[in-house]
Amino acid sequence: MPHTPEPDDGLDTPAPPPPVFHVEQALLGALLLDPHRADDVSGITADSFSTAAHAALYGAIITLPRPDPAAHARSTQWLDRVLATAREQARGLTAAYVHALVQVCPWPSHARAYARMVEAEHARRRLQTAAGRLVRTAHDLSLPHPVPTALTEADALATVVDNIAHRFPPRAGVLPRTTTPPSLAREHAEAGEEEQLLLAAATAHPADIDSVGWLLADDFTVPLHAGLWQCLTALARRQEPVDPVTVLWEAQQRGLLDNGNEPGEVLRMLAEPAGSVEHWSEHVLERALLAAAEHTGQRIEAYAGDPANTPFQLVIAARRALVDIAAVRTRWQHATGATPPQRRRPAPTTRAGPPTTRAAHAARVTGATR
Repeated sequence: MPHTPEPDDGLDTPAPPPPVFHVEQALLGALLLDPHRADDVSGITADSFSTAAHAALYGAIITLPRPDPAAHARSTQWLDRVLATAREQARGLTAAYVHALVQVCPWPSHARAYARMVEAEHARRRLQTAAGRLVRTAHDLSLPHPVPTALTEADALATVVDNIAHRFPPRAGVLPRTTTPPSLAREHAEAGEEEQLLLAAATAHPADIDSVGWLLADDFTVPLHAGLWQCLTALARRQEPVDPVTVLWEAQQRGLLDNGNEPGEVLRMLAEPAGSVEHWSEHVLERALLAAAEHTGQRIEAYAGDPANTPFQLVIAARRALVDIAAVRTRWQHATGATPPQRRRPAPTTRAGPPTTRAAHAARVTGATR
């Protein structure tokens, strides 16, 4: 094993390397011992490795022409060329480390298994990175067009999930037991004000409530506002009179005034309309979509951050989490008339069987008789 220097006084002890570091060492050692085993390795590139030194070494191994096995057994010439090439990308590499890799490889014949482990860990890191970008984008209020940007990142995350599924097809098994963060509404002054304006506009123009049927009470950030929206939609659905007083009475019947909400404050809120129902409804739904995107990213980050989860588990968990965005996205597209192009999905991982429909069977027979 490479020598690890003793920590100096006053300095923190460096954290031990993760298991994948040792797997990468075993794989590189196997390929340095028997370069022709690189033909058995698939699914990884230099970017799949966790350190720059390992990435540089792997890049050199697969780039340089393979040595003659007999000559390689007698000479270190090829190893020297690998080191020289890798040093162009990682100057800190030493001949001692290269020879140490050869020594730590337990079974060169297991190179394919080691490569599969490296690929699995790289898949986890890719998923974690893509989920982190989604969280940051959904939380960035400075973006000029936050929803389309967040949806683009969501599509990029879904593409990563599909790519992982292509290499690690989901199979029946136990779902991840990772604890994920709860869904928390992002309450802030601007969101609350917009919701109040929507409620007042809907009270003044109840006939417009039916045109925003895509808006749900769950889209609101303030529980009282969500309850009042349910009161408004219920009164409109029953075709009963709608004004601040009738909404207040409905709120009392639903127990919304039991948590210290003052009737007078509710009346004042509902009596100050400004703007249209559709305008403020789109604002509320937009915030709900961004909140769903942020929470989805956080969930997938938590799954990918748990090294106990296999790629199979990550694919299943990530796809379930992405459903939350898809549901709100459909309503947002209906509300705004936005119809972005469908994301291209990879080919199925299962092998196609013979034609099963009459049309397919006829096409096959026609082709055979031409």
